[in-house]
Amino acid sequence: MKKTIALLSLAAVCLIGTAIAQTNNNFLKGNIKRVLLISVDGMHAVDFENCARGISTINNGQPFCPALAALGKTGVNYVAASTSKTSDSFPGLTAIITGGSPAYTGVYYDVAYSRNYDAPAKTTGNGLGAGPCTPFATPTGTTTEYEEGIDIDKTKLNGGAPGASLTDGGIASIDSKKLVRDPNNGCNPVWPWDFVRANSIFSVIHGAGGFTAWSDKHPAYSSVASGAGPIALDDFYAPEINSNVVALPHVVTPLGASCDPIRDPGSDLTAWTNSFQNIQCYDTLKVNAVLNWINGKSHLGAKQTQVPTIFGMNFQALSVGQKLIEASNSTTGGYLDAAGTPGAALLSEFQFVDAAIAEFVGELKEQNLFDSTLIVITAKHGQSPIDPSRYVSQLINGTSPVTLLSNAGYIPFSESTNNPTGIGPTEDDVSLVWLSNSADTLPAVQILEANATAAGIELGQIYYGPSLTLNYNNPLFDPRTPDIIVTPNVGVTYSGSTAKLAEHGGFAHDDTNVVLLLSNPSYAAKTIRASVGTVQVAPTILQSLGLSPTSLSAVVSEGTAVLPK
Repeated sequence: MKKTIALLSLAAVCLIGTAIAQTNNNFLKGNIKRVLLISVDGMHAVDFENCARGISTINNGQPFCPALAALGKTGVNYVAASTSKTSDSFPGLTAIITGGSPAYTGVYYDVAYSRNYDAPAKTTGNGLGAGPCTPFATPTGTTTEYEEGIDIDKTKLNGGAPGASLTDGGIASIDSKKLVRDPNNGCNPVWPWDFVRANSIFSVIHGAGGFTAWSDKHPAYSSVASGAGPIALDDFYAPEINSNVVALPHVVTPLGASCDPIRDPGSDLTAWTNSFQNIQCYDTLKVNAVLNWINGKSHLGAKQTQVPTIFGMNFQALSVGQKLIEASNSTTGGYLDAAGTPGAALLSEFQFVDAAIAEFVGELKEQNLFDSTLIVITAKHGQSPIDPSRYVSQLINGTSPVTLLSNAGYIPFSESTNNPTGIGPTEDDVSLVWLSNSADTLPAVQILEANATAAGIELGQIYYGPSLTLNYNNPLFDPRTPDIIVTPNVGVTYSGSTAKLAEHGGFAHDDTNVVLLLSNPSYAAKTIRASVGTVQVAPTILQSLGLSPTSLSAVVSEGTAVLPK
Protein backbone atom coordinates (compact mmCIF):
# COMPACT_ATOMS: atom_id res chain seq x y z
CA MET A 1 0.00 0.00 0.00
CA LYS A 2 2.82 2.42 0.95
CA LYS A 3 4.59 1.64 -2.33
CA THR A 4 1.38 2.36 -4.26
CA ILE A 5 0.97 5.70 -2.48
CA ALA A 6 4.59 6.63 -3.24
CA LEU A 7 4.15 5.86 -6.93
CA LEU A 8 0.91 7.83 -7.05
CA SER A 9 2.62 10.76 -5.36
CA LEU A 10 5.44 10.67 -7.91
CA ALA A 11 2.90 10.50 -10.72
CA ALA A 12 1.15 13.53 -9.28
CA VAL A 13 4.42 15.46 -9.30
CA CYS A 14 4.94 14.51 -12.95
CA LEU A 15 1.40 15.60 -13.83
CA ILE A 16 1.90 18.92 -12.10
CA GLY A 17 5.07 19.44 -14.13
CA THR A 18 3.17 18.69 -17.33
CA ALA A 19 0.29 20.97 -16.42
CA ILE A 20 2.55 24.00 -16.02
CA ALA A 21 4.77 23.24 -19.01
CA GLN A 22 3.36 26.18 -20.94
CA THR A 23 5.07 28.85 -18.87
CA ASN A 24 5.89 32.48 -19.54
CA ASN A 25 9.18 34.33 -19.56
CA ASN A 26 7.97 37.85 -18.84
CA PHE A 27 11.07 38.49 -16.73
CA LEU A 28 13.26 38.28 -19.86
CA LYS A 29 13.75 41.89 -20.83
CA GLY A 30 17.28 41.88 -22.22
CA ASN A 31 19.00 40.28 -25.21
CA ILE A 32 19.52 36.94 -23.44
CA LYS A 33 16.36 34.81 -23.51
CA ARG A 34 17.79 31.46 -22.46
CA VAL A 35 20.98 29.83 -21.13
CA LEU A 36 22.61 26.63 -22.36
CA LEU A 37 24.79 25.37 -19.50
CA ILE A 38 27.37 22.72 -20.37
CA SER A 39 29.70 20.94 -17.96
CA VAL A 40 32.58 19.20 -19.71
CA ASP A 41 33.64 17.17 -16.70
CA GLY A 42 37.41 17.15 -16.31
CA MET A 43 38.14 20.01 -18.70
CA HIS A 44 40.90 22.27 -17.43
CA ALA A 45 41.49 25.89 -18.34
CA VAL A 46 44.65 24.77 -20.13
CA ASP A 47 42.61 22.26 -22.15
CA PHE A 48 40.53 25.07 -23.58
CA GLU A 49 43.68 27.02 -24.34
CA ASN A 50 45.26 24.08 -26.15
CA CYS A 51 42.26 22.83 -28.10
CA ALA A 52 40.94 26.27 -29.09
CA ARG A 53 44.31 27.74 -30.08
CA GLY A 54 46.03 24.58 -31.26
CA ILE A 55 49.22 22.68 -30.45
CA SER A 56 52.03 22.42 -32.98
CA THR A 57 52.19 18.62 -32.76
CA ILE A 58 48.44 18.09 -33.37
CA ASN A 59 46.34 18.90 -36.44
CA ASN A 60 49.19 20.91 -38.00
CA GLY A 61 48.89 23.43 -35.21
CA GLN A 62 45.25 24.24 -35.98
CA PRO A 63 42.58 24.13 -33.26
CA PHE A 64 41.35 20.61 -32.63
CA CYS A 65 38.19 22.07 -31.07
CA PRO A 66 36.98 24.44 -33.81
CA ALA A 67 33.49 24.86 -32.33
CA LEU A 68 34.88 25.86 -28.94
CA ALA A 69 37.40 28.11 -30.67
CA ALA A 70 34.55 29.87 -32.48
CA LEU A 71 32.64 30.38 -29.22
CA GLY A 72 35.80 31.84 -27.71
CA LYS A 73 35.86 34.55 -30.38
CA THR A 74 32.67 35.97 -28.87
CA GLY A 75 33.29 34.89 -25.30
CA VAL A 76 34.69 35.88 -21.95
CA ASN A 77 37.34 33.35 -20.90
CA TYR A 78 38.09 33.08 -17.17
CA VAL A 79 41.48 31.39 -17.03
CA ALA A 80 41.79 31.31 -13.22
CA ALA A 81 38.41 29.71 -12.47
CA SER A 82 38.23 27.28 -9.57
CA THR A 83 35.73 24.56 -8.78
CA SER A 84 34.37 23.81 -5.35
CA LYS A 85 36.70 22.22 -2.81
CA THR A 86 36.12 19.29 -2.69
CA SER A 87 36.15 18.91 -6.47
CA ASP A 88 33.88 15.90 -6.80
CA SER A 89 31.03 15.90 -9.35
CA PHE A 90 28.29 16.24 -6.73
CA PRO A 91 29.61 19.34 -4.91
CA GLY A 92 30.96 20.65 -8.22
CA LEU A 93 27.56 20.61 -9.88
CA THR A 94 25.90 21.90 -6.72
CA ALA A 95 28.26 24.88 -6.63
CA ILE A 96 27.55 25.74 -10.27
CA ILE A 97 23.77 25.76 -9.87
CA THR A 98 23.38 27.14 -6.31
CA GLY A 99 26.30 29.54 -5.94
CA GLY A 100 27.27 27.83 -2.69
CA SER A 101 30.29 26.06 -1.22
CA PRO A 102 30.06 22.70 0.59
CA ALA A 103 30.00 24.61 3.89
CA TYR A 104 26.62 26.09 2.97
CA THR A 105 25.08 23.40 0.76
CA GLY A 106 26.26 20.49 2.92
CA VAL A 107 27.37 18.63 -0.20
CA TYR A 108 30.92 17.30 0.14
CA TYR A 109 30.85 14.22 -2.08
CA ASP A 110 28.39 11.86 -3.78
CA VAL A 111 29.36 9.36 -1.06
CA ALA A 112 29.86 11.20 2.23
CA TYR A 113 28.62 11.02 5.82
CA SER A 114 26.00 12.74 7.95
CA ARG A 115 25.73 12.51 11.72
CA ASN A 116 22.02 13.43 11.78
CA TYR A 117 20.70 10.77 9.37
CA ASP A 118 20.13 7.05 9.67
CA ALA A 119 20.79 4.23 7.23
CA PRO A 120 18.43 3.40 4.36
CA ALA A 121 15.66 0.83 4.72
CA LYS A 122 17.25 -1.28 1.97
CA THR A 123 20.93 -1.88 1.22
CA THR A 124 21.96 0.19 -1.80
CA GLY A 125 23.29 -1.19 -5.04
CA ASN A 126 26.82 -0.27 -3.97
CA GLY A 127 26.65 -1.79 -0.49
CA LEU A 128 25.57 0.98 1.86
CA GLY A 129 23.94 -1.26 4.44
CA ALA A 130 20.35 -1.03 5.58
CA GLY A 131 19.76 -0.21 9.21
CA PRO A 132 17.22 0.88 11.79
CA CYS A 133 15.62 4.29 12.09
CA THR A 134 13.37 5.36 14.95
CA PRO A 135 11.25 8.44 14.30
CA PHE A 136 12.36 11.46 16.35
CA ALA A 137 15.00 9.45 18.21
CA THR A 138 18.68 10.41 18.32
CA PRO A 139 20.23 9.52 14.94
CA THR A 140 23.16 7.13 14.79
CA GLY A 141 24.77 8.71 11.72
CA THR A 142 25.33 7.07 8.35
CA THR A 143 27.27 7.18 5.14
CA THR A 144 25.21 9.02 2.53
CA GLU A 145 25.03 7.93 -1.10
CA TYR A 146 23.80 9.93 -4.10
CA GLU A 147 25.02 8.02 -7.14
CA GLU A 148 24.01 4.85 -9.02
CA GLY A 149 23.53 2.82 -5.85
CA ILE A 150 20.14 4.41 -5.17
CA ASP A 151 18.71 3.33 -8.54
CA ILE A 152 15.98 0.71 -8.61
CA ASP A 153 18.33 -1.31 -10.83
CA LYS A 154 21.73 0.24 -11.44
CA THR A 155 22.57 -2.34 -14.11
CA LYS A 156 19.94 -0.87 -16.45
CA LEU A 157 20.42 2.26 -18.53
CA ASN A 158 16.96 3.45 -17.46
CA GLY A 159 17.81 2.78 -13.82
CA GLY A 160 14.96 0.30 -13.56
CA ALA A 161 12.24 2.94 -13.79
CA PRO A 162 8.86 1.17 -14.13
CA GLY A 163 7.66 1.16 -17.72
CA ALA A 164 10.60 3.24 -18.97
CA SER A 165 12.01 2.67 -22.44
CA LEU A 166 15.54 1.31 -22.92
CA THR A 167 17.25 4.70 -22.98
CA ASP A 168 15.09 6.66 -20.55
CA GLY A 169 15.84 7.38 -16.92
CA GLY A 170 15.14 9.99 -14.30
CA ILE A 171 13.45 10.58 -10.96
CA ALA A 172 11.28 7.49 -11.35
CA SER A 173 14.50 5.43 -11.44
CA ILE A 174 15.23 6.16 -7.75
CA ASP A 175 14.36 3.55 -5.15
CA SER A 176 13.21 5.56 -2.12
CA LYS A 177 14.01 2.65 0.20
CA LYS A 178 17.69 3.01 -0.71
CA LEU A 179 17.78 6.63 0.44
CA VAL A 180 19.16 7.55 3.84
CA ARG A 181 16.49 8.57 6.33
CA ASP A 182 15.95 11.55 8.59
CA PRO A 183 14.72 10.56 12.07
CA ASN A 184 13.86 14.20 12.78
CA ASN A 185 11.43 14.02 9.87
CA GLY A 186 9.74 10.81 10.93
CA CYS A 187 12.39 8.64 9.20
CA ASN A 188 11.25 9.79 5.78
CA PRO A 189 13.78 9.27 2.96
CA VAL A 190 16.09 12.15 2.11
CA TRP A 191 15.57 12.74 -1.61
CA PRO A 192 18.47 14.25 -3.57
CA TRP A 193 16.83 17.68 -3.80
CA ASP A 194 16.21 17.65 -0.05
CA PHE A 195 19.82 16.72 0.70
CA VAL A 196 21.10 20.02 -0.77
CA ARG A 197 20.74 22.84 1.76
CA ALA A 198 20.36 25.61 -0.83
CA ASN A 199 17.97 26.50 -3.61
CA SER A 200 19.10 26.28 -7.23
CA ILE A 201 18.80 28.32 -10.40
CA PHE A 202 16.33 25.72 -11.68
CA SER A 203 14.01 26.43 -8.75
CA VAL A 204 14.35 30.19 -9.14
CA ILE A 205 13.86 30.22 -12.90
CA HIS A 206 10.95 27.79 -12.79
CA GLY A 207 9.36 29.82 -10.00
CA ALA A 208 9.61 32.95 -12.14
CA GLY A 209 7.75 31.24 -14.98
CA GLY A 210 10.66 29.83 -16.97
CA PHE A 211 10.89 26.35 -18.49
CA THR A 212 13.72 24.21 -17.11
CA ALA A 213 15.53 21.09 -18.33
CA TRP A 214 18.69 19.23 -17.32
CA SER A 215 20.47 15.99 -18.25
CA ASP A 216 23.12 14.26 -16.15
CA LYS A 217 24.80 10.93 -15.41
CA HIS A 218 22.75 9.64 -12.46
CA PRO A 219 19.07 9.94 -11.49
CA ALA A 220 20.50 11.17 -8.15
CA TYR A 221 21.47 14.39 -9.89
CA SER A 222 17.83 15.43 -9.77
CA SER A 223 19.42 17.24 -6.81
CA VAL A 224 19.51 20.23 -9.19
CA ALA A 225 15.86 20.74 -8.20
CA SER A 226 16.89 21.78 -4.68
CA GLY A 227 14.73 24.49 -3.19
CA ALA A 228 11.43 23.62 -4.84
CA GLY A 229 11.75 19.88 -5.42
CA PRO A 230 10.91 17.93 -8.61
CA ILE A 231 8.42 20.55 -9.76
CA ALA A 232 11.45 22.78 -10.51
CA LEU A 233 12.42 20.46 -13.38
CA ASP A 234 10.04 20.61 -16.33
CA ASP A 235 12.20 17.96 -17.99
CA PHE A 236 14.93 15.85 -16.42
CA TYR A 237 16.87 13.12 -18.19
CA ALA A 238 19.42 10.90 -16.46
CA PRO A 239 20.34 7.62 -18.13
CA GLU A 240 22.53 5.70 -15.69
CA ILE A 241 26.20 5.94 -16.65
CA ASN A 242 27.28 3.00 -14.49
CA SER A 243 24.77 0.61 -16.03
CA ASN A 244 25.58 -2.34 -18.27
CA VAL A 245 26.51 -1.32 -21.81
CA VAL A 246 23.89 -2.16 -24.44
CA ALA A 247 23.45 -1.50 -28.14
CA LEU A 248 21.63 1.77 -28.83
CA PRO A 249 19.44 1.49 -31.94
CA HIS A 250 19.29 4.61 -34.12
CA VAL A 251 21.96 6.39 -32.02
CA VAL A 252 24.84 7.89 -34.01
CA THR A 253 27.53 9.98 -32.33
CA PRO A 254 28.34 13.52 -33.50
CA LEU A 255 31.45 12.03 -35.12
CA GLY A 256 29.28 9.66 -37.17
CA ALA A 257 29.85 6.38 -35.31
CA SER A 258 26.89 4.02 -34.96
CA CYS A 259 26.12 2.72 -31.47
CA ASP A 260 24.29 -0.36 -32.75
CA PRO A 261 25.93 -2.82 -32.34
CA ILE A 262 28.02 -1.98 -29.27
CA ARG A 263 31.07 -0.09 -30.51
CA ASP A 264 33.59 -1.70 -28.15
CA PRO A 265 32.20 -5.16 -27.31
CA GLY A 266 35.53 -6.45 -25.99
CA SER A 267 35.69 -3.93 -23.16
CA ASP A 268 34.33 -4.35 -19.65
CA LEU A 269 30.60 -3.90 -20.31
CA THR A 270 29.58 -3.36 -16.70
CA ALA A 271 29.79 0.44 -17.12
CA TRP A 272 29.92 2.93 -19.99
CA THR A 273 32.98 4.54 -18.38
CA ASN A 274 35.14 1.47 -19.10
CA SER A 275 35.60 2.27 -22.78
CA PHE A 276 36.78 5.27 -24.78
CA GLN A 277 34.26 4.44 -27.50
CA ASN A 278 31.25 3.34 -25.48
CA ILE A 279 31.29 6.48 -23.34
CA GLN A 280 30.74 8.53 -26.48
CA CYS A 281 27.59 6.55 -27.21
CA TYR A 282 26.36 7.18 -23.69
CA ASP A 283 27.01 10.92 -23.90
CA THR A 284 25.27 11.05 -27.28
CA LEU A 285 22.00 10.16 -25.55
CA LYS A 286 22.27 13.40 -23.57
CA VAL A 287 23.44 15.34 -26.63
CA ASN A 288 20.29 14.23 -28.44
CA ALA A 289 18.19 15.36 -25.47
CA VAL A 290 19.68 18.86 -25.69
CA LEU A 291 19.02 18.96 -29.42
CA ASN A 292 15.42 17.97 -28.78
CA TRP A 293 15.09 20.76 -26.21
CA ILE A 294 16.43 23.30 -28.71
CA ASN A 295 13.67 22.11 -31.01
CA GLY A 296 11.06 22.60 -28.31
CA LYS A 297 10.55 18.89 -27.65
CA SER A 298 10.85 16.59 -24.64
CA HIS A 299 14.19 14.86 -24.02
CA LEU A 300 13.37 11.81 -26.15
CA GLY A 301 11.57 13.94 -28.72
CA ALA A 302 8.26 12.18 -28.05
CA LYS A 303 6.20 15.31 -27.53
CA GLN A 304 6.22 19.02 -28.22
CA THR A 305 6.95 21.24 -25.21
CA GLN A 306 8.89 24.48 -25.54
CA VAL A 307 12.48 25.68 -25.71
CA PRO A 308 13.77 25.85 -22.12
CA THR A 309 14.89 29.03 -20.42
CA ILE A 310 17.67 27.11 -18.70
CA PHE A 311 18.90 23.76 -19.98
CA GLY A 312 22.01 21.72 -20.50
CA MET A 313 24.01 18.59 -19.72
CA ASN A 314 27.29 17.17 -18.52
CA PHE A 315 29.81 15.43 -20.77
CA GLN A 316 31.58 12.44 -19.28
CA ALA A 317 33.67 11.44 -22.31
CA LEU A 318 36.54 13.81 -21.62
CA SER A 319 36.86 12.67 -18.00
CA VAL A 320 37.07 9.06 -19.17
CA GLY A 321 39.63 10.03 -21.80
CA GLN A 322 41.79 11.67 -19.16
CA LYS A 323 42.02 8.79 -16.72
CA LEU A 324 41.19 5.44 -18.32
CA ILE A 325 43.65 2.64 -19.08
CA GLU A 326 41.64 0.20 -21.19
CA ALA A 327 43.40 -3.14 -20.84
CA SER A 328 41.13 -4.99 -23.29
CA ASN A 329 42.62 -3.13 -26.25
CA SER A 330 45.88 -1.90 -24.64
CA THR A 331 44.85 1.75 -24.97
CA THR A 332 45.99 4.37 -22.49
CA GLY A 333 44.26 7.72 -22.17
CA GLY A 334 45.53 10.89 -20.57
CA TYR A 335 48.11 13.46 -21.52
CA LEU A 336 51.61 13.13 -22.93
CA ASP A 337 53.19 15.81 -20.77
CA ALA A 338 52.63 18.42 -18.07
CA ALA A 339 51.70 20.99 -20.73
CA GLY A 340 48.45 19.15 -21.41
CA THR A 341 49.20 17.63 -24.82
CA PRO A 342 46.49 14.97 -25.23
CA GLY A 343 47.34 11.44 -26.25
CA ALA A 344 45.43 9.85 -29.14
CA ALA A 345 42.61 8.42 -27.01
CA LEU A 346 42.04 11.68 -25.16
CA LEU A 347 42.23 13.66 -28.39
CA SER A 348 39.31 11.63 -29.73
CA GLU A 349 37.23 12.63 -26.70
CA PHE A 350 38.03 16.32 -27.23
CA GLN A 351 36.94 15.99 -30.84
CA PHE A 352 33.73 14.21 -29.80
CA VAL A 353 32.77 16.91 -27.30
CA ASP A 354 33.58 19.65 -29.77
CA ALA A 355 31.50 18.01 -32.50
CA ALA A 356 28.56 17.81 -30.09
CA ILE A 357 28.90 21.49 -29.21
CA ALA A 358 29.00 22.26 -32.93
CA GLU A 359 25.65 20.45 -33.24
CA PHE A 360 24.19 22.60 -30.45
CA VAL A 361 25.37 25.78 -32.13
CA GLY A 362 24.11 24.62 -35.51
CA GLU A 363 20.68 23.77 -34.15
CA LEU A 364 20.41 27.05 -32.25
CA LYS A 365 21.19 28.90 -35.49
CA GLU A 366 18.72 26.76 -37.44
CA GLN A 367 15.98 27.71 -34.99
CA ASN A 368 17.05 31.39 -34.96
CA LEU A 369 17.91 31.14 -31.26
CA PHE A 370 21.68 31.52 -31.31
CA ASP A 371 21.89 35.30 -30.88
CA SER A 372 19.56 35.25 -27.86
CA THR A 373 21.24 32.32 -26.09
CA LEU A 374 24.02 32.62 -23.52
CA ILE A 375 26.26 29.55 -23.72
CA VAL A 376 28.18 28.69 -20.56
CA ILE A 377 30.99 26.14 -20.82
CA THR A 378 32.53 24.97 -17.55
CA ALA A 379 33.30 21.81 -15.58
CA LYS A 380 32.22 20.29 -12.28
CA HIS A 381 35.83 19.27 -11.66
CA GLY A 382 39.23 18.95 -13.26
CA GLN A 383 41.47 15.86 -13.17
CA SER A 384 44.79 15.35 -11.43
CA PRO A 385 47.55 14.96 -12.36
CA ILE A 386 47.88 16.25 -15.91
CA ASP A 387 51.51 15.09 -15.91
CA PRO A 388 51.25 11.29 -16.31
CA SER A 389 54.57 10.70 -14.56
CA ARG A 390 53.14 12.09 -11.30
CA TYR A 391 50.30 9.57 -10.81
CA VAL A 392 50.57 7.26 -7.79
CA SER A 393 48.08 4.47 -7.08
CA GLN A 394 48.74 4.72 -3.36
CA LEU A 395 47.08 1.54 -2.10
CA ILE A 396 49.36 -0.65 -4.20
CA ASN A 397 52.44 0.21 -2.15
CA GLY A 398 51.05 2.16 0.79
CA THR A 399 47.91 2.93 2.74
CA SER A 400 45.25 5.62 3.15
CA PRO A 401 44.22 7.93 6.00
CA VAL A 402 40.89 6.18 6.59
CA THR A 403 42.58 2.76 6.51
CA LEU A 404 44.98 3.86 9.24
CA LEU A 405 42.16 5.30 11.34
CA SER A 406 39.84 2.34 10.72
CA ASN A 407 42.54 0.05 12.11
CA ALA A 408 42.78 2.32 15.14
CA GLY A 409 39.02 2.06 15.75
CA TYR A 410 38.21 5.71 15.06
CA ILE A 411 35.94 5.37 11.99
CA PRO A 412 32.16 4.66 11.90
CA PHE A 413 31.43 1.17 10.60
CA SER A 414 29.63 2.39 7.45
CA GLU A 415 32.80 4.33 6.51
CA SER A 416 35.36 1.82 7.74
CA THR A 417 37.76 0.01 5.45
CA ASN A 418 37.24 -2.99 7.74
CA ASN A 419 33.56 -3.22 6.75
CA PRO A 420 33.67 -6.25 4.39
CA THR A 421 30.45 -5.41 2.53
CA GLY A 422 30.29 -1.62 2.87
CA ILE A 423 30.47 1.08 0.24
CA GLY A 424 33.86 2.25 1.51
CA PRO A 425 35.30 5.58 2.67
CA THR A 426 35.33 8.89 0.83
CA GLU A 427 38.81 8.80 -0.66
CA ASP A 428 40.00 9.61 -4.19
CA ASP A 429 42.85 12.11 -4.49
CA VAL A 430 41.49 13.54 -1.26
CA SER A 431 40.51 11.86 2.00
CA LEU A 432 37.45 13.05 3.90
CA VAL A 433 37.46 11.72 7.45
CA TRP A 434 34.42 11.51 9.68
CA LEU A 435 35.28 10.09 13.10
CA SER A 436 33.01 8.07 15.35
CA ASN A 437 33.74 10.71 17.98
CA SER A 438 35.00 14.19 17.07
CA ALA A 439 36.81 14.26 20.42
CA ASP A 440 39.33 11.85 18.86
CA THR A 441 40.47 14.38 16.26
CA LEU A 442 43.89 15.13 17.78
CA PRO A 443 44.98 11.52 18.34
CA ALA A 444 43.70 10.69 14.85
CA VAL A 445 45.81 13.47 13.36
CA GLN A 446 48.84 12.21 15.29
CA ILE A 447 48.42 8.79 13.67
CA LEU A 448 48.28 10.41 10.22
CA GLU A 449 51.36 12.52 10.87
CA ALA A 450 53.29 9.51 12.16
CA ASN A 451 52.46 7.61 8.95
CA ALA A 452 52.70 10.47 6.48
CA THR A 453 54.96 8.68 4.00
CA ALA A 454 52.92 5.47 3.99
CA ALA A 455 49.75 7.51 3.41
CA GLY A 456 51.30 9.70 0.68
CA ILE A 457 50.87 12.94 2.61
CA GLU A 458 54.41 13.97 3.52
CA LEU A 459 54.10 16.83 0.99
CA GLY A 460 50.36 17.21 1.41
CA GLN A 461 48.20 18.91 4.03
CA ILE A 462 45.99 17.87 6.92
CA TYR A 463 43.12 20.21 7.70
CA TYR A 464 41.47 20.03 11.13
CA GLY A 465 40.44 22.38 13.90
CA PRO A 466 40.82 26.07 12.93
CA SER A 467 42.46 25.27 9.59
CA LEU A 468 39.31 23.35 8.64
CA THR A 469 36.64 25.57 10.20
CA LEU A 470 38.10 28.64 8.47
CA ASN A 471 36.44 27.52 5.24
CA TYR A 472 33.96 24.94 6.51
CA ASN A 473 31.60 24.66 9.46
CA ASN A 474 32.59 23.29 12.84
CA PRO A 475 31.99 19.51 12.82
CA LEU A 476 30.69 19.79 16.38
CA PHE A 477 27.73 21.80 15.11
CA ASP A 478 27.32 20.81 11.46
CA PRO A 479 26.48 17.10 11.02
CA ARG A 480 27.91 17.03 7.49
CA THR A 481 31.36 18.59 8.05
CA PRO A 482 34.30 16.13 8.07
CA ASP A 483 36.47 16.11 11.19
CA ILE A 484 39.61 15.97 9.04
CA ILE A 485 40.34 16.65 5.36
CA VAL A 486 43.58 15.26 3.96
CA THR A 487 44.98 16.51 0.65
CA PRO A 488 47.84 14.19 -0.31
CA ASN A 489 50.92 14.71 -2.44
CA VAL A 490 50.05 15.84 -5.95
CA GLY A 491 49.31 12.75 -8.03
CA VAL A 492 48.49 10.45 -5.13
CA THR A 493 45.17 8.66 -5.41
CA TYR A 494 43.86 6.32 -2.73
CA SER A 495 43.27 3.47 -5.11
CA GLY A 496 44.72 0.12 -5.91
CA SER A 497 43.43 0.26 -9.46
CA THR A 498 45.69 -0.26 -12.47
CA ALA A 499 42.96 0.97 -14.81
CA LYS A 500 43.37 4.69 -14.07
CA LEU A 501 46.03 7.35 -14.40
CA ALA A 502 44.23 10.34 -12.87
CA GLU A 503 41.36 11.15 -10.51
CA HIS A 504 39.56 14.14 -9.02
CA GLY A 505 38.03 15.32 -5.78
CA GLY A 506 41.01 17.06 -4.21
CA PHE A 507 42.34 20.59 -3.89
CA ALA A 508 45.25 20.40 -6.36
CA HIS A 509 45.46 22.90 -9.21
CA ASP A 510 44.75 20.22 -11.81
CA ASP A 511 41.66 19.20 -9.81
CA THR A 512 40.22 22.69 -9.51
CA ASN A 513 41.38 24.99 -12.34
CA VAL A 514 38.72 24.41 -14.98
CA VAL A 515 37.41 25.95 -18.17
CA LEU A 516 34.89 28.76 -17.72
CA LEU A 517 33.64 30.47 -20.86
CA LEU A 518 30.60 32.71 -21.31
CA SER A 519 29.75 33.15 -24.98
CA ASN A 520 27.18 35.12 -26.95
CA PRO A 521 27.45 36.87 -30.34
CA SER A 522 27.06 40.24 -28.59
CA TYR A 523 30.22 39.66 -26.52
CA ALA A 524 33.71 40.74 -27.50
CA ALA A 525 36.48 38.24 -26.90
CA LYS A 526 38.07 38.85 -23.53
CA THR A 527 40.38 37.02 -21.17
CA ILE A 528 39.98 37.58 -17.43
CA ARG A 529 42.87 36.47 -15.25
CA ALA A 530 41.39 37.44 -11.90
CA SER A 531 40.59 34.49 -9.66
CA VAL A 532 36.94 33.49 -9.88
CA GLY A 533 34.92 30.44 -8.89
CA THR A 534 32.37 28.25 -10.60
CA VAL A 535 30.02 29.25 -7.75
CA GLN A 536 29.73 32.57 -9.58
CA VAL A 537 28.04 30.91 -12.56
CA ALA A 538 24.68 30.66 -10.77
CA PRO A 539 24.20 34.37 -9.93
CA THR A 540 25.59 35.33 -13.34
CA ILE A 541 22.99 33.17 -15.10
CA LEU A 542 20.16 34.71 -13.08
CA GLN A 543 21.38 38.23 -13.76
CA SER A 544 21.68 37.52 -17.50
CA LEU A 545 18.03 36.41 -17.52
CA GLY A 546 16.81 39.49 -15.68
CA LEU A 547 16.39 37.75 -12.32
CA SER A 548 17.95 38.74 -9.02
CA PRO A 549 21.06 36.81 -7.96
CA THR A 550 19.91 37.29 -4.37
CA SER A 551 17.07 34.87 -5.09
CA LEU A 552 19.69 32.22 -4.28
CA SER A 553 20.10 31.62 -0.56
CA ALA A 554 23.77 30.63 -0.92
CA VAL A 555 24.55 33.85 -2.77
CA VAL A 556 23.09 35.88 0.07
CA SER A 557 24.72 33.83 2.83
CA GLU A 558 28.20 33.51 1.31
CA GLY A 559 28.38 36.78 -0.63
CA THR A 560 28.87 35.06 -3.99
CA ALA A 561 29.48 37.70 -6.65
CA VAL A 562 28.43 37.81 -10.29
CA LEU A 563 31.30 37.06 -12.68
CA PRO A 564 33.19 40.16 -13.81
CA LYS A 565 32.93 41.00 -17.49
